[in-house]
Amino acid sequence: MALRSTSLRIGLAAFAALVPAVASAHIGIGSTIGFAHGFAHPLSGLDQILAMVAVGTFAANLGGRAIWAVPLTFMALMVVGGVLGITGVALPFVEIGIALSIVVLGLLVAFRVKWPVAAAMAVVGVFAVFHGHSHGTEMPVDAMGAQYALGFVTATGLLHLLGIGIGLGIGAAGARYSQRITQVAGIAVACVGVAFLGGLF
Repeated sequence: MALRSTSLRIGLAAFAALVPAVASAHIGIGSTIGFAHGFAHPLSGLDQILAMVAVGTFAANLGGRAIWAVPLTFMALMVVGGVLGITGVALPFVEIGIALSIVVLGLLVAFRVKWPVAAAMAVVGVFAVFHGHSHGTEMPVDAMGAQYALGFVTATGLLHLLGIGIGLGIGAAGARYSQRITQVAGIAVACVGVAFLGGLF
């Protein structure tokens, strides 16, 4: 019951944060133009959405301080990658790195891998640089860098919250059912990542 209540509160918090952010993103005046573009970018592709949600679910499966440490690590290293992209610093194999992140994160969720928190932070941090670089290099010319970065970090954080809520909600279903649900969901995510690697999307 406590886990269900927690996951419900997280889901409602994510929704409450999402609504005003989307509303302000559509104002389209002043500095909001950068925020709007940045906020929309993580939501514009299935690969980005699946990876961000999977990070949150992976963190929820690990439990403890990983629930906040793993997503925050992803967001911090994503900003580093974003700065590299915005400033024109080349990073090889960005698309492959993003696709691999979906495969790896999906498998980590599917098999409920219990890595040490430091190892989990390191892995998601590496993938975060690729995601951030993609955000940075695709920044529209009329967007402001700082506001754009704030936008994609905000959207990413909300997707992480969604993933955490999903992970906690699945955990509340009981050991028998939660294992099956996470296996199916994680393998499905990993298969999508393989499809991205194969150029099917």
